[in-house]
Amino acid sequence: MICADISALAEAFARQTGVMSDVRSLDGYADIAAVGALLADPTRARMMTGLADGRALPASVLAAESGVAASTASEHLSRLVEGGLLTVERSGRHRYYRIANPQVGVAVEALAVLAPTRPVRSLRESTRAAALRRARSCYDHLAGRLGVAVTEALLEQEALIRVDGVTGTERAQQDPLSAPLREHPYRLGPRAQPVFDRLGVDLAAESRRRRPLLRFCVDWSEQRHHLSGALGAAVLTRMESGGWVDRPRGRRTLRVTAKGAGELYRVLGLDFAQ
Repeated sequence: MICADISALAEAFARQTGVMSDVRSLDGYADIAAVGALLADPTRARMMTGLADGRALPASVLAAESGVAASTASEHLSRLVEGGLLTVERSGRHRYYRIANPQVGVAVEALAVLAPTRPVRSLRESTRAAALRRARSCYDHLAGRLGVAVTEALLEQEALIRVDGVTGTERAQQDPLSAPLREHPYRLGPRAQPVFDRLGVDLAAESRRRRPLLRFCVDWSEQRHHLSGALGAAVLTRMESGGWVDRPRGRRTLRVTAKGAGELYRVLGLDFAQ
């Protein structure tokens, strides 16, 4: 739960990364305090973190996850939509909410590492926190230990290469604690084609997208780099469609399936069987 002075944390994040600024965002033109007020409420903070994987969820699921009545959830969701943090669309009888844009998701993910840790009061909360650290989605790509391990394996197999002299996925000294890297030190490696072929990712098709192929984030729970961008999104999509990972309904945590554990070991040499 994000329970600190969120307006101050949001301003610190904007200064650190520039993600929330068009250069003018800290000189009086952008009302950072308004965004901070929206996120400072515990219920709205839980809703935002529940949507941080980029999916759309119905109001009923968000109400249940936040532990509030449907009428209360509707009021909070309306404020988040009015504040520009969420969008909403109707499908049948239900209204589905999602994070308005990737920059909002990035901000929520980064605030998680800046905010103080809430004490764990139950075994259920402890299990859920451990699951988030183990494997989760970060907007539309892999994060947590699984995301970092996949990125590390791609380096070891020379599908990616690092060009700044730092070993593996270690965070460089100048990198922020948790944010997309504005200038990343990675390139496609000499064995990118066969490795991504084995993963079931069409490298040529992903390269033709308007979205940048390679992007990297500093993972907030691991403090190491993980793959994002079009290629990172394609890897997660392939793992979900292929049954390598699944997720409990309404959650951003991912669970490596028995099939996925076997494929991760076969393709990348990763042992996620336990």
